[in-house]
Amino acid sequence: MTEEYTSLSYTASIHYDRRLYKEDIAGSIAHARMLGDRGVISSEEAKTIITGLEIIRSEIAEEIFPWNQDLEDLHMNIESRLHELIGETAGKLHTARSRNDQIATDMRLYVRGVADEAAVQIRILQRALVFQAEQHVHTAIPGYTHLQRAQPIVLAHHLLAYFQMFERDLERFSQTRTRANVLPLGSGALAGSPYPLDRESVAKELEFDGITKNSMDAVSDRDFVLDYLYAASACMAHLSRLGEEFVLWSSEEFGFLRLGEGDTTGSSIMPQKRNPDLAELARGRTGRVYGHLMGILTVIKGLPLAYNRDLQEDKEALFDTVDTLLSTLAAVARMVDGASFNVERMHQAADGGGYSLATELADYLARKGVPFRQAHGIVRNLTLYAAEAAKRFDEMTLEEYRRFSPHFDDDILGITVDSALDARRVPGGTAPSQVEAALKRAKDQLGL
Repeated sequence: MTEEYTSLSYTASIHYDRRLYKEDIAGSIAHARMLGDRGVISSEEAKTIITGLEIIRSEIAEEIFPWNQDLEDLHMNIESRLHELIGETAGKLHTARSRNDQIATDMRLYVRGVADEAAVQIRILQRALVFQAEQHVHTAIPGYTHLQRAQPIVLAHHLLAYFQMFERDLERFSQTRTRANVLPLGSGALAGSPYPLDRESVAKELEFDGITKNSMDAVSDRDFVLDYLYAASACMAHLSRLGEEFVLWSSEEFGFLRLGEGDTTGSSIMPQKRNPDLAELARGRTGRVYGHLMGILTVIKGLPLAYNRDLQEDKEALFDTVDTLLSTLAAVARMVDGASFNVERMHQAADGGGYSLATELADYLARKGVPFRQAHGIVRNLTLYAAEAAKRFDEMTLEEYRRFSPHFDDDILGITVDSALDARRVPGGTAPSQVEAALKRAKDQLGL
């Protein structure tokens, strides 16, 4: 192993931190303008620096910028190119700042931006869920606990449960943005700056909500990165749950839905197969995001104040999380939008051979004054009897019902899946009337 590899090649970050060029140049332009306004450098020097930075930004965007691995990182590459463009004046850009507060600023700008991108993608996914829910307000489907059929619900209610999960994710990304949106520039390496800086004007130009209050904390804080990683992990958990259900529902055993052609692949040897690859990858990539969160928690857990080079490790984890989350959100939104549901199969499963109404029968008895625990036992015995007799509840006579309780009357024969659904009218329940109200609220939130 050569000395060159063990030093520069090991410590260099340019191969990934170049991704922050927009944020880095925006921060440098605001910093240069402030230095000129405060008289730290002349106005002409500030203008020259800003012009050079704008040229560099265009070069990078057009992919003609001469990146140099030997210059180690994004900052030094930009400063070197600026020197080529405007000469010695380039050296004045770094007045009153350190790479420590510079990269902290870049990272906060970046996290703010990708939190906004996540919010946009979540809204797109929520719209897909609402679109499907609108078609299935009256589509009965079994609700499950322990993956066992429990009580009938409507499909729209199930889909809107995910709407609520992603609404909480939106809140987390909004909170992440708020905590990231504080300017650290002006903190220097760790102790602040001896120059008469106007940090508030820089914060205003970069649209930060305020400035950091402690220079040591400012250059070493990566809590906002953890905030994003946690918000992304929670969101990926919800995407994974949705993916898992679509994997189950698209199987022949369930047969509840058919995924779009673009969201499945065939088998290399079994031509009849339609594998739910997209849903499975959404489920699988969740673990990758979890790993990044744990990795950065481990990086920062023992760091003394202030800046340490360990913090360089935050970027690749963050960047991969951003790419994974945004691509997964987009893919799952497309999957939801392209799914077609088998209404008849779902209704058959919701009926569950008649036994899905067991809780409804217990509630019936409770409304007749039977203590619910006692009603539960009565219906349990009734279910065992029906199963042994190979009868559905709707095939039983009133006389058979009354063998188990005298509280059963003629109206017990009118209980159906639809009546059970309609009875759940409590706010937040699965009754179609309540689901319609929930859909309206969701559409209002989406501006539809």
